[in-house]
Amino acid sequence: MPLFSSEQIQARLKSLPEWKLEDGVIVREFEFGDFALAISFVNAVAEQAEQAGHHPDIDIRYNRVRLALTSHDAGGLTNRDFDLADAINAL
Repeated sequence: MPLFSSEQIQARLKSLPEWKLEDGVIVREFEFGDFALAISFVNAVAEQAEQAGHHPDIDIRYNRVRLALTSHDAGGLTNRDFDLADAINAL
């Protein structure tokens, strides 16, 4: 899968305003009412990731979840990252 150029990344981020570019990966933070809700969300993300065959880096801090997406095997951002971010937003 081809890597996205800087211009392609910026164009795709316009359709994902909650996501931002940090150190070559796209990230988004979510906040929930409590730990159980955060874990429920992470489980839903895991289902989407398994279906896509593409897995985010996940950091859980009690009621906050930080997701980071990049295509490690491709060495940067690809369509898979933005497609999964779209799917996660739909949750």
